Order: sequence, then C-alpha cells, then structure tokens
Amino acid sequence: MVDQQRIEAAVVELLAAIGEDPQRADLLATPKKVAEAYAIFFNGIGVDASSALGETIAAEHNEVVILKDIEFVSMCEHHLLPFTGVAHIAYLPEGRVVGLGRLPKVVEIIASRPQLQENLTAQIADAIEAGTGSRGVVVVVEARHHCVVSRGARQPEANTVTMAARGVYAEPVARAEVMALISK
Repeated sequence: MVDQQRIEAAVVELLAAIGEDPQRADLLATPKKVAEAYAIFFNGIGVDASSALGETIAAEHNEVVILKDIEFVSMCEHHLLPFTGVAHIAYLPEGRVVGLGRLPKVVEIIASRPQLQENLTAQIADAIEAGTGSRGVVVVVEARHHCVVSRGARQPEANTVTMAARGVYAEPVARAEVMALISK
C-alpha cells in the first residue's frame, strides 16, 4: 500500500532540492496531489494479476481469441516518468475461456507498478498463461515513453514495440498467423 504521507514529505523535499519554494502558494497542494496520483499509478503493487481473470468458462471454441488496443498507463522504473500505449493479447484456449473484460484488468494491474516495457509484456503473458491454462499466448505492447519524449533522445514520435510468446506460440511459424491478425 502506498504511504501517501511519506510521498508528500518526499515531494516537499524534491521541490526544495530543485530550488523551488514548497511554501509558494501555487505549490502548496502539489505534495498532496502527487501522493494521490502515485496511489493510483502504483495500485498494482502486490496484486496477483492472474487472479483478475476469475473463473474460466467452459467453451467449445478452441481457436485463437484476440483482444486488441487495450490502453494503459505505466511508470518507467528508471525515471518515474509515464509511458502510455496499447497492449494486444491473443490466447489459444484449451476448452475454457475467460470473460473478455478480464484481460484489460490484467493489463491494468501489471501496468500499475514501476515497470520496464519488456517486463510488462512478459508479465502480462505469464499471467494470461497461468490464469487461463491456454495452449499459447502472444502479447504485443506498443508504447510511447515520456523519458524518451522529454529528456535524453527527445524523440516525441518514437514508439517501442515488445512481444512475448508462450506455449505453442513460442514457435515462430505458429505465431505468424496471430501476429498477422494483431497487426490488422
């Protein structure tokens, strides 16, 4: 659980460290606002994402299920700056499926932690695989990193794409059809 009082104290110190007056009228509410935001940004810490999938449902459908364009916001663990993007999830059921609304919940939980995009992608794939018992999972994440946009390289249009594949989709030939469907 996020300790909002400690965050508020840290923000006061940060403001002073950059040469600002934390008592300046326009900054008085900043520590509280930052603490409230961080409570939201990091509410996935310690939460088991695969448990968000709930009960699986018996289904005759055993072909690929794809949910695309799941929007997320996460925080880069190196700079504590946001990165935003979309996740695309494909899984190959083994006689059971999950409610489609559960997949974005998994993304939201895992994104609500300090993250690297590469780890975010792998953790989503692992949670879907564990929670569905599926024969295969592919996760593709496309994101814009504000650490790249606003500092260092300063590339406002650059996007990063990562992919994780599990089960039968670990083989490139099996993964190709799913990747073609995701990229449509």
